[in-house]
Amino acid sequence: VAAALIMIAVFAGFIGESDSMIKMIGFGLASAVLLDAFVVRMAIVPAVLALLGDKAWWLPKWLDRILPRVDVEGEALTRRAEAEAEAETGPADPADPADPAGLEVART
Repeated sequence: VAAALIMIAVFAGFIGESDSMIKMIGFGLASAVLLDAFVVRMAIVPAVLALLGDKAWWLPKWLDRILPRVDVEGEALTRRAEAEAEAETGPADPADPADPAGLEVART
């Protein structure tokens, strides 16, 4: 939004020029950036993403095969360490008090 405000100020500065073509270009660009920054990006895009839900983050299978698996937070290392520890000690007790139903609990 800050960059859009700077761009609007610069383009609006062209409106004060004496050449009518520069005035029109300045007004057109300033109004277009204003519309994009405040209407499209703050209202329309979030509304469309809310309507689409999980479909907004759909990834084609061919692209999923090409992209590398990036694990920024180390989830894969944690799962691997837990699996190795479970393999050494045996499976956890299904009557674990932290998980009384024996269901997998997501830990964040």
